[in-house]
Amino acid sequence: MNRRAFLRAGAVLTGSTALAGCTGLFEVPATGEPSVPEDRPDAIYVPSHIEGMEMSGMGKQGDYAFGLMYSYAHRFWNVNGDSVSKTEIQNDDDVHLMATVWDPETMTVLPETGLSVEIYRDDSLVSQEAIYPMLSQPMGFHYGANFGLDGDGEYTVRLSVGALPTRRSGAFQGRFSEPTTVEIPFEYSQQAKEEIMVKQVEDESGTPGAVDPMEMEMMPSSTAPAENDFPGRVIGSGMSNDAKFVVTVLDTPPAGIDRDGQYVAVSARSRYNRMILPAMGLEGTLSRGGETVYEGEFVRTLDPDLNYHYGAVVTGVEPGDKLLLQTTAQPQTARHEGYETAFGGLMGGMEDVTITAE
Repeated sequence: MNRRAFLRAGAVLTGSTALAGCTGLFEVPATGEPSVPEDRPDAIYVPSHIEGMEMSGMGKQGDYAFGLMYSYAHRFWNVNGDSVSKTEIQNDDDVHLMATVWDPETMTVLPETGLSVEIYRDDSLVSQEAIYPMLSQPMGFHYGANFGLDGDGEYTVRLSVGALPTRRSGAFQGRFSEPTTVEIPFEYSQQAKEEIMVKQVEDESGTPGAVDPMEMEMMPSSTAPAENDFPGRVIGSGMSNDAKFVVTVLDTPPAGIDRDGQYVAVSARSRYNRMILPAMGLEGTLSRGGETVYEGEFVRTLDPDLNYHYGAVVTGVEPGDKLLLQTTAQPQTARHEGYETAFGGLMGGMEDVTITAE
């Protein structure tokens, strides 16, 4: 493939009202990040700036395909349970490395694989660490961290994934159950990095909304299915701290979930760009006429048709039933700017959502 395949950053802002064109965007030199917007909302907001990225390479091994990208080192926020902490850029951070892992057969992004990175130069280890599952507005779900390098030159990046702990159903049964490693060449120069696009958002920064996702060549996005394309009978949706829960009901559970009854699947996605929100704890109570029909966990599940979702088998869902969804753990993923105040985030807590079945 073309190693320098261009990943174009969308310059259009999206929010509760569509904004036309590139209003409020201007080029800035890559000498440092703008300040985090003041008075940002307890919600998704338009970040202070947009950065492009450079594709380093791709690889395939076993059940997995990999893509490796890099950009400027930048701040992000780690999530550990209910705790959210900011990671600042360190003096020896040269790049922010990003990796995406997906199924090459269905082009489904695979969260929760766990990913570790080793960077070599001339067979000498330069850096090694597990990198974070992350959410960003331009890229959605990916893995990323800041790394220091040993100057300009050619490196080899070794990406290693573990067995996927998430429940798999349908054609994903039995797959992604073995760890594997792939090596991807990485050519770095300070000059090439400084040619990567950076745009500062002037007018809309800090206001509710989001920037558009990047258009990524030859790689899938972590976008959840549109409601109209979601399998089954969609019975409703609700919002919790800008996480949108879309609920659908299948007459029978997907293959591999060996229980009798109907299957309720909850797709959690970001409010504006439908980016999947993985690694949450989710429980629900289904009631009918004041009587409880189901109460318990909605299990993190990966399915080629339903994508990443949270699912439970119930005896049945009828019009007028009420489904109460309670988030027991916010998405356990780091956040790029614009997401650190949403989905629990810095402000903490996600509201319960009640959906009346249509």
